[in-house]
Amino acid sequence: MEIEQSQTIGIIGNGSWATALVKIISAKSNVKVIWWMRDEETSEYIQNHGHNPKYLSAVEFDRSVITTTTQIKLAFEMADIIILAVPSAFLQSALNGYQIPQNKIVVSAIKGIEPTTKKVVADYLMQVHHLPLENIALISGPCHAEEVALEKLSYLTVSCTNLEIKNKISELLEGNFIRVSQTSDIIGAEYASVMKNIYAIGAGIAHGLGYGDNFQAVYVSACIREMEFLLDKIQGDHRNVNDAAYLGDLLVTCYSQFSRNRSFGTMLGKGYSVKSAQLEMNMIAEGYYAIDLMYQIALNLGGCPPILSAIHNVVYQAQSPKAIFKNLSQIQLS
Repeated sequence: MEIEQSQTIGIIGNGSWATALVKIISAKSNVKVIWWMRDEETSEYIQNHGHNPKYLSAVEFDRSVITTTTQIKLAFEMADIIILAVPSAFLQSALNGYQIPQNKIVVSAIKGIEPTTKKVVADYLMQVHHLPLENIALISGPCHAEEVALEKLSYLTVSCTNLEIKNKISELLEGNFIRVSQTSDIIGAEYASVMKNIYAIGAGIAHGLGYGDNFQAVYVSACIREMEFLLDKIQGDHRNVNDAAYLGDLLVTCYSQFSRNRSFGTMLGKGYSVKSAQLEMNMIAEGYYAIDLMYQIALNLGGCPPILSAIHNVVYQAQSPKAIFKNLSQIQLS
């Protein structure tokens, strides 16, 4: 499906997910992309050579439809729609004091909690930048950037309370190898995106410890129940967590070879320290930053459930992964 009217889409970030989104969107006719990144050298390289030297470097871009910049204000001013695709821990520093205009359509492709406010991105945008909820959308999975680069059939979920904007973002993303589903549960879908990264770290820890597929099946089944419990607590209402934005995204993040959160957890299970595992990876595992924030949120809601607590004990309390997961396997998952 092609875009009927010319649009300029701003992409904020230059990691693998931002690069994948540029690939998807720049392939549309009548669309131009303004792509913001911190690094002037990378910005110039992409403009001159048509590919990102650091992430998904095999992906080639049509340079005639892409403008790169290191000026955040310029990206927002030129774009009709802005997509945020930086790690949640660096969102505030990326914006660098820039106040987002309240009439902008802002789409979060971030799967984390903003640490200074301890809010998911939609809540952060409403609280700090005073954007109305109907102008905010979310892009979530189940989808990995690496499979987008390979043009493997992939699935995205667009969440927004505004039907017109939801349809507009869906049209922007839908393509030959991208299928899009929709939901109005933007806050619930955001928290699910946060939690699936945390649970994927746990899946990786179990893998690193030598637990097999049988344990993983039981573990993931327990994770979706725990996610459902926490989402109900956070929002005070209930949704079907068997949908792609919840269960689907959890499954792919826990099982995929491309999951950086699972890879991070696998290192911990094999005996790496948190610091060593972080140094070994050349990409950020969003789940690491989310664990402690989500743990505090759960405590404020009346108590932390067992899987989140176990992962927190390993990652933030430096407790033995072997002992923690032995206990989890014996008494907590049945």
